[in-house]
Amino acid sequence: MLMKKPYKHLFFDLDRTLWDFDTSSIEAFHKIYNKFDLKSKGVDSVELFIKKYTYHNDILWNQYREGKLAKEILRGLRFAHTLEEFGINNKELAQQIGDYYVEVSPLLVHLFPNAHKVLAYLYPHYHLHIITNGFSEVQFTKLKSAKLDKYFNEIITSEEAGVKKPDPLIFSFAFNRTKARAGDSLMIGDDIGVDIVGARQIGMDQVLFDPDKKSSTDGATFYINDLIELKKFL
Repeated sequence: MLMKKPYKHLFFDLDRTLWDFDTSSIEAFHKIYNKFDLKSKGVDSVELFIKKYTYHNDILWNQYREGKLAKEILRGLRFAHTLEEFGINNKELAQQIGDYYVEVSPLLVHLFPNAHKVLAYLYPHYHLHIITNGFSEVQFTKLKSAKLDKYFNEIITSEEAGVKKPDPLIFSFAFNRTKARAGDSLMIGDDIGVDIVGARQIGMDQVLFDPDKKSSTDGATFYINDLIELKKFL
């Protein structure tokens, strides 16, 4: 059995750590495909639309994370580029889809197994916080719609901090807000380059959450495939 360390503050990522972002997004895209009648506009299938969107979104999201693109531009542009793949040049439609996606996706609740169970277990013993790069209004809606907000003392967003993970400044901002220190804190997230490296840079221990078993431990302090495994060392 692993020896439990005296952590006081647990910082969770939200998307792809507690919130099953991919499952929620797929449901949202099915709604978009039907609502905007994309089939009649030349989009052969929702699966192909998702594939093209994912390609463009990944490129643009990296630009957003690096501070090269405003979120208001990102929302519509990623759909504009996707629609262009199907010969649809309609910026107004792209913006409508972008706004609808941001509106509906945080209401489509899909959590990873044992999310509520493990948070209920941890809540009486630790100060729990969220630290996320997602859009502030979207993340707050997700937490509320999934009834996760009751577990967390502070919600730290990159918009509020002015920098995004893995920038050490967002962690410093979080420590300031929560009165935590690196030595008594633990970061739990799914992204090696963002959550694990970011926390490591500032001296925090880390948990790599890898439900699909795609990664090695990559030097993370702890490595888990199911959230319930947190109970082994917390």
